[in-house]
Amino acid sequence: MKASMRIIMVVAILSLTGCGIVGSKDAGRAPGRAIASEKERVLPHVRRGDLSELVAGNTAFAFDLYQRLAEQQEGENLFYSPYSISLALAMTYAGARGDTGGQMAHALRFTLPDERLHPAFNALDLELVHRGEGTQAESEQAFRLNIVNAIWGQEESYAFLEAFLDTLAANYGAGLRVVDFARAPEESRGIINDWVSQ
Repeated sequence: MKASMRIIMVVAILSLTGCGIVGSKDAGRAPGRAIASEKERVLPHVRRGDLSELVAGNTAFAFDLYQRLAEQQEGENLFYSPYSISLALAMTYAGARGDTGGQMAHALRFTLPDERLHPAFNALDLELVHRGEGTQAESEQAFRLNIVNAIWGQEESYAFLEAFLDTLAANYGAGLRVVDFARAPEESRGIINDWVSQ
C-alpha cells in the first residue's frame, strides 16, 4: 500500500493538476500546446450501482489519503480536495496500463472496469455541476463547486494514443497540454504555474 501511495503522489505531481476540467474546447486559452481529441463530451449511460460504487471507492481513497497527509502534518491545519485528486488521477489513469494501471486502481480504490469507470466519473461530475446550477454564491444555502484539472505531458517524446485522448474528451471534456519538461524544466514550471494562477 505504501508503494501504491508513493506512485499516486508521483503521478499527481507529474500530471500537475490544479484544483473544473480544462475541456478540449478550451485548448487554445491556456499556456502550453494542447493535444485534444475531436470527440465531444458525451452524456453518459451509467449502470445502476456504478455511481454508488465509484463514490464508495472515492470516499475510501479520501479517508486513506487524509490519514496519510494528517500523519505528515503533525497537528497542522490540512485542506485538500480528494474529489479533485481522484478526478485528476482518473484522467491520468485512463492512459495507464499494466502494473502501473493496477497499482493506481488499487491505491485509488477504482473497482469498476475502465469502460464503466470513466463514464461513472463523467456522470458524477455532471451531477455535481447540475446541483450547482442557478445557485448564488452569496446565498447561505448555495452549493458551488469549481474544479479545474489539467494533465501535462512531455512534448515530442511520447506519442499519446488516440484512444487515451478520446477517453479524456468523451468522459472529462478534457485534452492534454504538453511542455518540454526534459529540455526546458524552468520554462515548463513557469507555464504551469501561470496556468494554475489563472
